[in-house]
Amino acid sequence: MFIMTSEIPTNYSMIVESKPSEVVRVCDEVAAKLKENGFGKDDLFAVHLTLEEAFLNAVKHGNKCDPAKKVIVEYSISREKLEITITDQGPGFKPDNVEDPRFGEALFKPGGRGLLLMNSYMDMVKYNEQGNSVYMVRYKEKPLQHRESLDLTKDKD
Repeated sequence: MFIMTSEIPTNYSMIVESKPSEVVRVCDEVAAKLKENGFGKDDLFAVHLTLEEAFLNAVKHGNKCDPAKKVIVEYSISREKLEITITDQGPGFKPDNVEDPRFGEALFKPGGRGLLLMNSYMDMVKYNEQGNSVYMVRYKEKPLQHRESLDLTKDKD
């Protein structure tokens, strides 16, 4: 079988200092690779927004801004999709325990909308069992199935 080069995903990995300012370098690198693979403005916006949220969550909430800790950014890009994983060195969290910012008292809090944005702009968002790693997928052409937001600890069935 003959496989065109454009169909083979290219994998990248970055180990980044746990500093908020590093988000610019991460976003710029991923955006450049998305452009090389023909992703449009809507995809660039969605990925930039979610990558920024996930990275800053890893730095602030996961690593508690500890400069001795790192954030690992691993991603795979093809002409069809972006898969990205962001892992911090913190203790993790339980996504199900995060208040929905659209209801109750959370509606009036100034923060807490990052997970909602990530779930809204990516086609898939999953967390590892520990809660210190998020895996996200963005398809260029949306699959027929519904967008999904799952916890890796849950069965897909």
